[in-house]
Amino acid sequence: MPVSDQSDFFAESLAPAAPAPSAKVRPSAQPLAARMRPRVLADIVGQEHLTQADGLLTRLIKSNRFGSLIFYGPPGCGKTSFAEVIAHETQSRFVRINAVMSNVAELREILATARKMPETPTLLFIDELHRFNKSQQDLLLPDVEEGYVRLIGATTHNPGFYVNPPLLSRSHLFRLEPLPAAAVAGVLARALTDTERGLGARGCTAYGKVLADLAVLCDGDLRRALNALEVIVLSLPEKADVTEKELEVFARERRIRYDADEDEHYDTISAFIKSCRGSDPDAAMYWLAKMLAGGEDPRFIARRLVILASEDVGLADPLALPLAVAAHHACDFIGLPEAELTLAHATLHIACAPKSNSATLALAAAHHALKSRPVQPVPLPLRDKSGAASKQNGHGKGYRYSHDYPENISGQDYLEKPLSLYTPKSAGLETRIVERLARWSELKQQAKNAG
Repeated sequence: MPVSDQSDFFAESLAPAAPAPSAKVRPSAQPLAARMRPRVLADIVGQEHLTQADGLLTRLIKSNRFGSLIFYGPPGCGKTSFAEVIAHETQSRFVRINAVMSNVAELREILATARKMPETPTLLFIDELHRFNKSQQDLLLPDVEEGYVRLIGATTHNPGFYVNPPLLSRSHLFRLEPLPAAAVAGVLARALTDTERGLGARGCTAYGKVLADLAVLCDGDLRRALNALEVIVLSLPEKADVTEKELEVFARERRIRYDADEDEHYDTISAFIKSCRGSDPDAAMYWLAKMLAGGEDPRFIARRLVILASEDVGLADPLALPLAVAAHHACDFIGLPEAELTLAHATLHIACAPKSNSATLALAAAHHALKSRPVQPVPLPLRDKSGAASKQNGHGKGYRYSHDYPENISGQDYLEKPLSLYTPKSAGLETRIVERLARWSELKQQAKNAG
C-alpha cells in the first residue's frame, strides 16, 4: 500500500510542535534528517526503554532535576535528538559543540559565559565526547560540579573506556540501541508526506516494502536513511513513485558499520571467537564476513584463530593449531581477497572441531601452584650434570632413562611433591590420552612396587 496509509509507523506527538532550540540554518537549506529531528520526547522512536512515561530519563526531564547525562549508542539512533528535546522541554540555554572541531580556548569561553549567567541554566551538549582528551574532559569538572553547566555528552564509543572516571561518576549513563527497521520505515513514511518539514511538497509516493528495504539497508541509522530518501526523491520528478529500482544504487554501495580499533572491532571479534568456541560454524562465518567487509586486517583474524586452536580446541584436535598457523602464513603471502578463503577454511575447521580447554586449565593450574605454594626445587636426578661441579654435587644421579623401560615408563617422579594439573577431556582425539594416562599410571605404580 502507498505510504499515505502508513501513518501508524510513527509515534505522533500530542504536545504542540516547537522549533528546535539550536536551529540557526534556514529549514529549506537543512538536510532532511535535520528538518525531521524530533521536537518533543514523544516524537523520538525506537528508544522506548528511555521514553516510557515512568522511566528514569522521562522523570528527570519532567522534574528538571538532573545533573549531567551521557548518551551512548551507534550513529543515527537519536543521541542529538534527545539533547535538543531536553533543552527545549527544560527551557535551558542550549550550547552545542563538536569535540572534533572544538578546542580548549572555546571550551573556556563557554564555561566562563555560563558562570556569568547562573540564573539561566546552561545545557552544554558535546557531540562525540570521546574525542576530547583527558585534560579537556577534566576542564569540565569544576563547572559541572558547581552546576554552572549541565553536560550532555553523546558518544558512539564505550564511555567506560573513553570518558574520564570522575566525569563518568557525575553523569547518568543511557545506552541507545540501533533503531528497528520498522521504526526507521515509519519516520521515512512521515517524511515523505510531511509538507512542513519533509518532502511532502514534491508529492512522491512509495510502497511500504520500499521504505522497509531502505531502512534495512541503513542498519538502524535514521540520519542515513532520511538523507538517502532525500537524495532519491530529489532525483525524481514530482509526484513520482519511489521504487526498488531507486534503491539498487544504495544496495550496491552499502557500507557495513565497522570501526577498526574501536567498539565495533572488539565486539565483532568477541562474537567471532565465542561462535567458534560454541561450535556454531554459521555464526562464525557471518562474523568473519562482517569483519572482512568492514576492512579488518586478515592477519588479526588469523592470529585469533591460532589462539583459538590452542585455547579452545587443544588436544581434542591437534591438527587445528598447524592449520591455523598455516592460515596466518597464507594471509601474509596471498593477501586479500584470496586470503578470505583461507580464513574461511580455518574458521570452519575450528568451529566444527571437538573442543577441549584442558591445556588452558592445566596452564592456569600450574600458575596457581607456583603462586600459592613454595617453589619446588628441581630433583637431583633431573638436574643437568654437565661440568665437574655438577657431577660432584650429585646432579643427574639416579636418573632412569625412560627408553630402557616398557612403554617408556620408569616409575620415576619428576616433581618432589607430585601435583595433578592436567585433566584430559573426553573429546575428540583427547579421549585416547585419557586411556593412555590411565595405562601409564598403572605401569608407573607397578615399576615403583618392583623397585
